[in-house]
Amino acid sequence: MPVIRATDARRTETPAAVMTTLVSPSQGESAQALWRVEAAPGTAGPVHVITRDQVWTFLTGAAVVDIAGEKVELAAGDTLVIPADVPRQMTPDADTGFTAICMGSAESRAGAPGGDTIPLPWAQ
Repeated sequence: MPVIRATDARRTETPAAVMTTLVSPSQGESAQALWRVEAAPGTAGPVHVITRDQVWTFLTGAAVVDIAGEKVELAAGDTLVIPADVPRQMTPDADTGFTAICMGSAESRAGAPGGDTIPLPWAQ
């Protein structure tokens, strides 16, 4: 029975956020990946696509998420299901940033709309 201790969680930093892998194929032998995202105030993620559906549950703070040109405001306690291959951009609240838990396929890939994709390092 795989157990991933908090001290063994893997952290990946990007310009927009810090992703902490909670479970993945290489960390717990799961076909699904689960990670925590911590986005600081004053940052914004790039416009990008993910090749598989994702589920985001916001734990703290707030964000504006642009999904294919439709903007939605999200706050702690809200859950968002993002379909595969749809352009998205997340902008954390300017005062609070946000923390979210995310779930998606370990086979997910990310890239610019219409461009090449790469595996999500935190989902591997």
